[in-house]
Amino acid sequence: MAGLSCGIIGLPNVGKSTLFNALTKAGAASSNYPFCTIDPNVGVVDVQDSRLGELAEISQSKQTIYAAMQFVDIAGLVKGAAQGEGLGNQFLAHIRETDAIIHVVRCFEEEDVVHVEGKLDPLRDIDTINIELILADLHTAEQIYKRVEKQAKGNKELKETLVALKKVVDHLDSSHPVRTLQLTGEEREHLKPYPFLTQKKVLYCANVSEADLPSMENQYVQQVREHAKSEGNSMLPICAKLEAEIVELEEGEQLLFLESLGLKETGLDRLIHASFEMLDLISFLTTGEMETRAWTISSGITAAEAAGKIHTDIQKGFIKAEVISFDDFVQNKGRSGAREAGKLRFEGRDYIVKPDDVILFHHN
Repeated sequence: MAGLSCGIIGLPNVGKSTLFNALTKAGAASSNYPFCTIDPNVGVVDVQDSRLGELAEISQSKQTIYAAMQFVDIAGLVKGAAQGEGLGNQFLAHIRETDAIIHVVRCFEEEDVVHVEGKLDPLRDIDTINIELILADLHTAEQIYKRVEKQAKGNKELKETLVALKKVVDHLDSSHPVRTLQLTGEEREHLKPYPFLTQKKVLYCANVSEADLPSMENQYVQQVREHAKSEGNSMLPICAKLEAEIVELEEGEQLLFLESLGLKETGLDRLIHASFEMLDLISFLTTGEMETRAWTISSGITAAEAAGKIHTDIQKGFIKAEVISFDDFVQNKGRSGAREAGKLRFEGRDYIVKPDDVILFHHN
């Protein structure tokens, strides 16, 4: 499921590419001028999970495969992007292809790094981007509405879709993102074929300076936090400059460096896990001699659906799932020990998979 992706957006010079470089060590261009990033850079990042190492050791696995997350560094949007300003239309298309948005907001003062608006104001910056996304969605929604209106003349079933689309058009026209629109379950179903930009979940990433460590708090961070809360979105403070320095160190040095700053984990690990939470994802685990692996699924998925993530044939031929909690697997030193201790159980196809499940699927 490496195709699962978060688009990193923001105004020019807010630290997007610096953050992306640190995330992926991909060496994507990062410079102090607008439109440094034109084609989106894409990087796939492992979701670090210490449990895999423990399972791999017990199972003597030949390889360990982490869950993965894709990050897309999308060029700095500017005012007028929805009308094609900057390289607007191209960038908006790149955002449309992602599952969620990480919106990097500059929350630091620095004379050497020019601000595209000339003055630091995180809420204005957020508003600039949100308005561009809303305008792009409004244009899309109006086009879809016209098309469906014609089709609805000969198809009564489309009448309800038309009502839902009218709600979207009116909401966007009032400068509100689709994600804040109150919709019924049925209306959401009708709108599923139309991936509006402002429907995507957003994680606001407040980029602070090294002077704000270790608390990563300042007046601007607080403003972004309150804005995110008002939208029902999440906020994470991070120091992109620090993260770029940390990734250049050896693993052991990284921990010592973090401790010296009064920090427990890297901002990148926090960002990856926050992205996972934002998308309501969990990982179940499989382990054996060949490999130990974390599989990414949506929270609330059944055992049969989870089996399909491994292979569609396993889902089709599903018989039962052999489930052990991670703690029981480790404490009893593996599957046979857990079985003897009565900690192994068999679950049917409708069992809801939990994040600490170590599973072996039985199938035809």
